[in-house]
This record gives sequence, structure tokens and C-alpha cells, in this order.
Amino acid sequence: MIELAVAGAAIGGALAHGALHRNSPLFGAVIGRLPTNERHVALTFDDGPNPDATPVVLDVLAQHGVRASFFVLGAHVRRWPRLARRIRDEGHVIGNHGYFHRKLHLRSPRFVRGDLTCGANAIERATGARPAFYRAPHGFRSPWVTPIATALGERTVGWTAGVWDTDRPGAAEIARRTVAACAPGAILLLHDGDGYDPMGDRMQTAEALPAIITGARALEYTFVTLPGSE
Repeated sequence: MIELAVAGAAIGGALAHGALHRNSPLFGAVIGRLPTNERHVALTFDDGPNPDATPVVLDVLAQHGVRASFFVLGAHVRRWPRLARRIRDEGHVIGNHGYFHRKLHLRSPRFVRGDLTCGANAIERATGARPAFYRAPHGFRSPWVTPIATALGERTVGWTAGVWDTDRPGAAEIARRTVAACAPGAILLLHDGDGYDPMGDRMQTAEALPAIITGARALEYTFVTLPGSE
């Protein structure tokens, strides 16, 4: 009985790790960092587009000559298709974050397929291109999330470091956390939108971006996009 309990706990722990850890390979391949040991980092932004923060983020990226990756929500893209188109037109990677921003680890295959498909369709209608990458909300996945994304032509992406900018600790603190998280090959998670409120305030992240870029560059880091997006 003890052996069965131990085995059950081990299996449960493994399944929980696969479902809840953003980079776990248990339920399928995931890009958790860049395939490099050079001082390259990737800026990624989730939950947009947002009518206030996203234009500021794009302006700053353009001013500094930086390309980033945006994982957008289909529902927000439907509200602001011009912003999604601007992201694409300015040379950034635009990835699928689903349509409704639901945690998928307990959802049925039918729900997951519908959410990812609706998100991808919204992106294609707005930008004219299908997304090549997918990131699950909160990084939560089930055994069928990545296979469904793969069937849609999307590679699953996690992240190396998140800085909890959604807590809105202040622009200076967001910049400090992000620069401190820079490491060779790091995929950095920030937010230009709110997954649960289309008008959610993400201006602190936008205001932190100039200091993030200058701080990382002072440490000799170069900003790149996701592998295979060139």
C-alpha cells in the first residue's frame, strides 16, 4: 500500500508539473528559452492588444529599433484589429494566445480546439497571416493543448522569466526586475494587455520599456525574436 501511495503521489506530481509548469515537456515540446548561449534575449508581451499600452509599447520599440513577440487574444484583436495589424506591419512576431484567455489544463479537447482556432482566425482576419506560435494563458496545459496547437501550425512557447508586471509595482521596479532577469537565451514575459479586462491598465509596463531596453543593452544584450520567426 505504501508503494502504491508513493507511486500515485509521484504520478500526480508529474501530471501537475506537466499541467502547470509553463516549460514542462511532459505534454509536448515547448520553447522555454532561445537556442543560444550568446547574450540574446527575447521580449514577449501577452494579453493585448490594448488601446492605451500597445501603441506606446510599439512606439518605444520602433524608437529603439527592437523587435518583439506579441501573444494576442482573439477577443481583443476583434475589438482592435488595426493594432494587431500594426504589430505585424512593424515587423514584430504575432502569436496566438487563444480567444478567451481561459486556463486550459482542465478544459476538454473540444473547448481547447475551439479557443485556439478562434484566436488564430481572428489574427488572420486582422493581419492576413496565420500565427506560427502559441502560448497558453498562465502557461497551463493539458495533454491535448500542444498537439492541437501543432495541428494548427503553431509551436508552443513558454518563457524563461516573468517579472509580475501585472501586479503594477511601478515602472522602475518592472524595469529593474526585467533587466535582472536577462540571461543568455532568456525569453522574458511582459504584458501589454489584460486577459480579463480589455481596458486593463498596463501603462506601467509601457513606461518601463525604455529603461528595460537601455538597461539590457548596457549589459551588452541584444534583442531578438523567437526562433524560426525570421
